[in-house]
Amino acid sequence: MSHHQPDVDVVVVGAGMAGLVCAHRLRRRGVGVLVLEATHRPGGRTVGIDLDGETADLGGQFIGPGQDRVYALAAELGVATFPTYTAGANVFETETGRLLRFRGMVPKLSPLTLLDVARAQLRLDRLARTVDTETPWLGPNATALDGQTLQSWIDRTVRTRGGRRFLTLACQAIWACEPAELSLLHALFYIKAAGSLSALTEFEGGAQQDRLEGGASGLAGRLAAGLATDLRLSAPVRRIDHDDTGVTVTVEDGTAWRAGRVVVTVAPPLAARIAYHPPLPAARDNLLQRLPMGSVLKCIAMYPEPFWRAAGLSGAALSLRGPIALTADSSPQSGRRGVLIGFVNGATARDLAAHSEADRRTILLGALTRLFGLPARTPVAFVEQNWNEEPFTRGAYSAVFPPGAWTRLGSALRAPVGRIHWAGAETSPRWYGYLDGAVRSGETTADTIARDIHADPAATRA
Repeated sequence: MSHHQPDVDVVVVGAGMAGLVCAHRLRRRGVGVLVLEATHRPGGRTVGIDLDGETADLGGQFIGPGQDRVYALAAELGVATFPTYTAGANVFETETGRLLRFRGMVPKLSPLTLLDVARAQLRLDRLARTVDTETPWLGPNATALDGQTLQSWIDRTVRTRGGRRFLTLACQAIWACEPAELSLLHALFYIKAAGSLSALTEFEGGAQQDRLEGGASGLAGRLAAGLATDLRLSAPVRRIDHDDTGVTVTVEDGTAWRAGRVVVTVAPPLAARIAYHPPLPAARDNLLQRLPMGSVLKCIAMYPEPFWRAAGLSGAALSLRGPIALTADSSPQSGRRGVLIGFVNGATARDLAAHSEADRRTILLGALTRLFGLPARTPVAFVEQNWNEEPFTRGAYSAVFPPGAWTRLGSALRAPVGRIHWAGAETSPRWYGYLDGAVRSGETTADTIARDIHADPAATRA
């Protein structure tokens, strides 16, 4: 049975970064708001965990140049930033297990392979500059670009086996999927949304340059604290009724709120599971059905100290052997403990998830040991996060556009459906899939709604 609660101007579905920022901004604009979150915590794809008195990030954690909105939010909330540790050499593991040390993000491949990779990166950046991130489906070559996968482009363009293997690794690290699962147009849109391919891959000067004191989840925590009773946890939204006069949002226990508008900020696969009455337009519904999340398993290993630094290593590694494709030093700024994070992406993450927890631990610590030596085998704490098993996330880092989705259905991505608005990292034309993209989308949607409400105050509620 439905239990109706007092009316509110706007209901926000999801207390991830986009939802929290949207609600925070609406309240500052004098708009009444209620946030409904399915899980027991705010933060969405940012999750903090306490390991020996230090906060470690199980979800999104890095920010970098060009991500102006998340830096501004951190400053507003009094959250300091500090640089990711990068001093020393990076490690590259070949398919045969050979370890090479290198600087930057491209390892010491053969000269021919290096040239091949550089040419491919240049071509991707040039193609990306032809994409308008506001309307990627309208570009002069959009249909052709969207009709192929990144894999088919790699096969046709990259000449060396080493180059193809390295670009496959880059795809897994950036998009958490296989190149055959990704539209070339989406890859180009994503690159353009960040500015360049190097902006996505680099630490210094790139998207992994900085971290947030107290972890990225600290931003969510401070926003949530400011909302107080306007945030309801453990309240999964199951149904949204909407008409010309307003919306009724109903959660799992039957409690319902009447509002003037609703903002759905959850990931596309979850937005698709909400019952809408009347049903969403076909384009919007079909789009939600076609956008799976990437596949990511993130592990965190804590040690008494960052031992790799004494060996002249940065803690960053790339591996063709796997299953960990990418690592980074995630130690606290104090250096009181050493923390390595590792990412397993794409098909490898799905395969590893089939193993038992004990076997996964053995496999993951074995990979870290190969990369950093015997001290890596015995952490004082170890934890993993399989994002695909999270019932209210169903994957990370972001939704993946397969071939045809942008050009056939992309115009429905950001367009409101009557009084239903959409926000989230997947709706941002800048830094799609990143914390900054989530913040931008929340701000933009809040500003649009506040402007409409203030222009017609009588139309806020039914």
